[in-house]
Amino acid sequence: MSKPLMQLVEVTAGYGRIPVLDGVNLELQAGDIYALLGPNGGGKSTTLKVCSRQIGISTGELRVSGQSMEGINPEILSKVGICTIPEGKGIFPNLSVQENLVVMTHTGAELDEIETATFDRFPQLATRRKQLAGTLSGGEQQMLAMSRALGTNPKILLLDELSMGLAPKIVKDLYEIVHQISEEGIGVLVVEQFARTVLGVSNKAGIMINGKIVREGDPNELEEELSAAYLGRREKDRSEQ
Repeated sequence: MSKPLMQLVEVTAGYGRIPVLDGVNLELQAGDIYALLGPNGGGKSTTLKVCSRQIGISTGELRVSGQSMEGINPEILSKVGICTIPEGKGIFPNLSVQENLVVMTHTGAELDEIETATFDRFPQLATRRKQLAGTLSGGEQQMLAMSRALGTNPKILLLDELSMGLAPKIVKDLYEIVHQISEEGIGVLVVEQFARTVLGVSNKAGIMINGKIVREGDPNELEEELSAAYLGRREKDRSEQ
C-alpha cells in the first residue's frame, strides 16, 4: 500500500497549558472521505487545526506523503497540498464572486483555469460572478469557498462544519460534490455535526471523545456507537446541571 496522504502519529496538542488531544492516530489515503465525529468539545476542530498547523503539536507528528511537517509555516501548506475550508466558510464577503477567484491566482494558477473549473462545477455561480460574495445564499457561499480551496489543486481538503447554517437539502447537495471531489483522488478530512449526511458519503469514520479517537471503522457500523456517544454526553451534561 502507498504511503498515506496524511498521518497524525500519537499527537498530543492543546491551547497553552490546556491539553485537548491525547495520543491521536489518524491516516488519510488518496480518495478517502474521513468523517471525524463526536460530541462538541471532544477535540475534532482542534484536530483540523493541528493538520493545518494553526496550533502546534506538543508531542507526536504530522506527516504529509510520509514527510514530517515539523517547522512548516501554515502559510505555505498549500504548496504541500493541504487546504482548509474553515467553519463559517472562507470567502471575502466584500469582494465579488469573480474577485474572490482572482485572489486565488496568487497560487500560480491562471484565472481562466480557475473560472472554468468553478463554473463547470457550480454553474449557478457563473450567473453571479459580479455579485458581492457576502450577498450570496449560504449554500452559494460554501460553493465559492470550495471553489477557492480547489483552485490551489490540493491533495488534502480539510472541512470544518460544511453544513453550518444551511438547510439539510443544501447540505446533502454539497456532500455529493465532496464525494465527486474525492473521486478525483483528493483526500478529505471532515468534521461535521450533520453526522448521518456525511456518513452517507464517507468511506472511513472515527468517533472522537475527550481528545481521543475511541473507535474507527466503516461508517455504517459506527452509526449506533455514534448515537451513544452523543447521547452519553447529553446525559452527562444534564446530570451536571
